[in-house]
Amino acid sequence: MAAGLGGGSGLWDLLGNAMVMTQFIRLTPDVQSKQGAVWNRVPCYLRDWEMQVHFKIHGQGKKNLNGDGFAIWYTKDRMQPGPVFGSKDNFLGLGVFVDTYPNEEKQQERVFPYISAMVNNGSLTYDHDRDGRPTELGGCTAMVRNLNHDTFLVIRYVKRRLTVLIDIDGKHEWRDCIDVPGVHLPRGYYFGTSSVTGDLSDNHDIISLKLYQLTVERTPEEEKRDREVFLPVVDNLKLPGSEWELGRVGAAGIWSCGGKMDSDFGVSQRSAP
Repeated sequence: MAAGLGGGSGLWDLLGNAMVMTQFIRLTPDVQSKQGAVWNRVPCYLRDWEMQVHFKIHGQGKKNLNGDGFAIWYTKDRMQPGPVFGSKDNFLGLGVFVDTYPNEEKQQERVFPYISAMVNNGSLTYDHDRDGRPTELGGCTAMVRNLNHDTFLVIRYVKRRLTVLIDIDGKHEWRDCIDVPGVHLPRGYYFGTSSVTGDLSDNHDIISLKLYQLTVERTPEEEKRDREVFLPVVDNLKLPGSEWELGRVGAAGIWSCGGKMDSDFGVSQRSAP
């Protein structure tokens, strides 16, 4: 099935300084101390999915004199502004962060802009001073500012495996960024994206969001292992309260997530790669 992201559908809400432009959604302008977001109103009950994000980050600031980046969310709560790239901290769910400014003074291992992922059961705080390093599941450098070609990232969730791929070199080729097995995300959460600027700023534009329902075959043993969860959890990653996280809950296999905005937000069905 297919749908799109658009102001006329009534399935999307804008928050803060986010603006609907002709060809994109501007989460924040290249102005200090702004924050904006766009959230879908309908929870998603997909078991396996892929989110493709077409974005553009650009501004007048020189390297390391720009900020702060944006986040793509799959979370229980929506439309709640806060300090984590314009959205609330101690969230329940998944956040993928495109961080364009290094706050930590000594950056030896990571070069910015940097993409990272975090799964939270509500007990963790995003550490801004360390650019989220204590709770990072994985990440990669991604030079995405002020480019003359299109930039994309994909978040894929298949058989409890979370992967992020990027296409930022103008070659129409995906390359690996993050790959984490054993990620358990509840169904019925909301998709959204948010951004924030501080003393430094950038234009953070979302050109399209495309969500795909992936068709995946499972063995009987995989079906048995792939049970529902109450709270987000990552295998072999101890979170406070995680002993209560895994459990079987009833959930209807209903798919309803989408909408149409002036930029393209699609929902389609396809086979998993």
